[in-house]
Amino acid sequence: MKALKISALIFLNCVFVVGASGQSPVTVAGLLSDMIDPDAVASWPQHSFQVKQASSYDRRSVAPDTAGWGANADQGQYIRTEETDGRKEQVMLDADGPGAIVRFWLTTFKRNATIRIYFDHSKTPELVIPAYDLMKSGLPLGKALLNPHSSYQAIEKGGSTLYLPLPFAKHCKVTLEDRDTDPKQPRYYQINYRVYASGTRVTTFRKSQLRSLTTLLAKVDASLWRPPTRQGRPTGGVKSILPGQSYSLNLPGGNRSIRQLAMTLKESDKKKYAQALRSTVLKIVFDGEQTVWCPIGDFSGSGVGGKPIQSWYRKVDAKGTIIARWVMPYRSTAKITLENLGEEAVNVDLAVTTASWKWTDRSMYFYTGWKQSREVPITHEEEKVKDWNMSTITGKGVYLGNTLAVYNHMHVWYGEGDQKIWVDDDKFPSEFGTGTEDYYNTSWAPVVLYQTPFANAPRADNEDSFGYNTFTRTRILDGVPFRSSFKMDLEMLGWKTGSADFAVTTYWYGFKGNAFKSGPMNGEAAATLP
Repeated sequence: MKALKISALIFLNCVFVVGASGQSPVTVAGLLSDMIDPDAVASWPQHSFQVKQASSYDRRSVAPDTAGWGANADQGQYIRTEETDGRKEQVMLDADGPGAIVRFWLTTFKRNATIRIYFDHSKTPELVIPAYDLMKSGLPLGKALLNPHSSYQAIEKGGSTLYLPLPFAKHCKVTLEDRDTDPKQPRYYQINYRVYASGTRVTTFRKSQLRSLTTLLAKVDASLWRPPTRQGRPTGGVKSILPGQSYSLNLPGGNRSIRQLAMTLKESDKKKYAQALRSTVLKIVFDGEQTVWCPIGDFSGSGVGGKPIQSWYRKVDAKGTIIARWVMPYRSTAKITLENLGEEAVNVDLAVTTASWKWTDRSMYFYTGWKQSREVPITHEEEKVKDWNMSTITGKGVYLGNTLAVYNHMHVWYGEGDQKIWVDDDKFPSEFGTGTEDYYNTSWAPVVLYQTPFANAPRADNEDSFGYNTFTRTRILDGVPFRSSFKMDLEMLGWKTGSADFAVTTYWYGFKGNAFKSGPMNGEAAATLP
C-alpha cells in the first residue's frame, strides 16, 4: 500500500511538472517535424520565443537619423576576438539559452577559415566546419536544409544557407578562425536564432543525434521540395469577370480551413496576361474581417508576369496555375472575392480546397498585405541613404515572409541596402541585414533565376538588373512572432543614384484585429505596368 502511495505521488508530481510547463521539450526531431507540418504555422507558438539575428552589419549603424545608419561596410564585423588554445577566434554569435539556431547564411570569396559552434559553455565545439563554407560541414543533409547560393562556386566565390535547426539548452557560441592572409577578405554572415522563454525545456543538439534521424531528414527534404497535395472538399469554378466587376465564393461554414487555393488566369496575350495578374485582386474575408488584399500575381510569389515558382508554400507551374498552400483557418464563415480592377475582362479558374479545423485559443487567421511605391529614390552615397518601409503591421501575430517585385529604372544593381526588422518595443532592430539579396538567401548581386523551398528569384530580366526582378522568401522556423507591432524597412542604397519601383507582398498569421498600415491600393494595382 505504501509503495502504491509513493508511485501515485511520483505520477502526480510528473503530471504537475508537465502540466506546469504545459509543453514537451524542444528537440531537433520536433523542430524538423514542424517544418513539414502545414498546420503548425497557423497557431501561436506552443513554446514562447523571440527571433533575433546576429550578422556582420556595419557597426557604425547605431540609431536612425544618426551618422552611420546607412553605413555599408557589412563584412568582417564580429562581437569580439577570443584566444582559445592558441587560436584567434572571432565571435559571430554569443546567445544565452534556451534557444535554437534556425537559419545560418554566409558568403565570402576565399574560404580559408574554420567555423566552430559551441553549445552550453562547452570548451569543445560540437560542430567544426573546416572552411568559411557551410557546404563543407559534412552534415548528412539534402539541399532543402543546406543549399548553395545561385553564385556558389565550389572553389572560391559564393555562399550557402543552413536550415538544420540547432537547439541549445543554456548557451550557443559561433566563432570564426580566419586563416586567410588577406585582412580585407570579405566575410558576410547572418544567423537567425530563437530565444525561448526562461524555463523552456530544450534538448541541446548533438551531431550524434542525426544518426537516428536519417528517415526524418529524408522525409523533410523530400516534402520541402515536393509538398504533398492537400486533401479536402473542393469548391469553385471558371468565371469571366468584367472590368470593374468581381466574383465572390462563399466557402463551407463551420470550423474549417482552406488547405489549398488554386487560380488559373486564362489569357494568351503575354502583355494582357501580366497586366491582369496585377489588376485582378484577391480578397478573403474570414469571420467577417478581411485579412487578405493582394494582386494575384504578387500573391503567388511570382511578382510580375506569372513566372514559374516552386516553394514550400506556393507554386506557379508552366501553365500559369497558381497554387497557394498556406493553411487558412476560420471559425464559421469565409468568402473569397476576385475583383477585376483592369480594363479587360478576365477569365479565372478558381479552385478552393477546405477541410475541418479544430479552433483553439492559439489559432490564427492568415493575412496578406500589398503595397507599391513608384520611382523610389536610390542613392550610392551612404550618408544620404534613406529607409523605405516595406511593411508595418499592428496587432499580435507571426511574420512569415514577403515577395519583392522590382522594376529597376537603372542599369546597375539597386540592392545594396540592408533589411531592418523592428518587433514590438525594439530599441534596435531584431534583424539588421547585410544586403537585399542576402535576405533572400543568395549573394553577390545576382540577377539570375533560382528556386529553393524557402527563397526564390522567379524573374530576372537583365544581367545588369535593369527592368523586372522578383525575390521572395518565406519562413517556417524563422518566422517572427510579434505581440503588438512589426515593421520591416529596407535601405535604398545602390551602385549609383537613380530610382526603382517596389511592390511588396507581406504574409503573416495573426489574431483578429491585425492591421496593415498601407491598406488596399486599388489605384496602384490598376495602374498600367511599365
